[in-house]
Amino acid sequence: MMVPAVLLLLGALAAVGAPRLLARADWPDREPVVALWAWQCVVAAVLLCCALSMTLSAAAAWQAVRGHVFAPAPRAVVDAYTLGPTGPWAAATAVALAGAGLWSGAMLVREVARARTRSRTRRAELRLRAPLLPGEESAAGRLVVLEGERPDAWWLPGAAPQLVVTTAALQRLKGRQLDALLAHEQGHAQARHHWLLHSSSALATGFPQVPVFAAFRDEMHRLVELAADDMASRRFGRLTTALALVELNEDRGVFGPSPTPQAHVPQRVHRLLTPPDRLPTARRLRLTAAASLVPVIPVLVALVPGLRALG
Repeated sequence: MMVPAVLLLLGALAAVGAPRLLARADWPDREPVVALWAWQCVVAAVLLCCALSMTLSAAAAWQAVRGHVFAPAPRAVVDAYTLGPTGPWAAATAVALAGAGLWSGAMLVREVARARTRSRTRRAELRLRAPLLPGEESAAGRLVVLEGERPDAWWLPGAAPQLVVTTAALQRLKGRQLDALLAHEQGHAQARHHWLLHSSSALATGFPQVPVFAAFRDEMHRLVELAADDMASRRFGRLTTALALVELNEDRGVFGPSPTPQAHVPQRVHRLLTPPDRLPTARRLRLTAAASLVPVIPVLVALVPGLRALG
């Protein structure tokens, strides 16, 4: 039975080749939303390859699994997959892939749990520093202003989302610059970027030796910022958004020669001040459609023997 091996090979090729193709392409910075979708499709295809290979390997190794997987299928379809004696490799492959899947789930649960713990801690701090006013029943959707010497703003996702800004940011940002900053943070919330960051961090943490997952995490952190910048600039202008970024990060040393954790900020400012031309609508649609087809390929590969038998 060759289909599980073909699926694993296909997953490996996607994990190695797709990040290189995306890194060489000139359009991800021009269309960060499309690039976010393309990366998600690539990672989904890699995971699908592993899941389908695990399922078929388990069906080849154990009769009980085979009965559940191929229960409604005609006999000719079952025969097409040649699920005969396969030796120990099928069981070993199924167990290894199942363990990897469970580990991925555990990493995602841990990442979400840590994020919720951080969120609860920050919300508790907010309740102490900015308690509800008389007559307020909930803080959901409320703009919270905190005393602070460093200009900053952030969005707290959750059942009661909150937008927080410091007094230093209110003093530094002039006019529509503050509106652009708040629109940037609202863009993160509306697109639910925190789920992309949780998922990519979980995969990269769980499988540090797999380059595609590390690249996925790094690109998610970069592209969500570009996408939020674009959402803000469409409402308040690129120059205003760029000036808001400069004012917000000027005292953090991000524009100096030494690298900092916010080293991507100068590139974001430069991109806003010298905006690349957007792709034509037709090309954006073609790229989105092509990316959407990537996860379909493993499914078609897994179904090929059965479709041939039925045909």
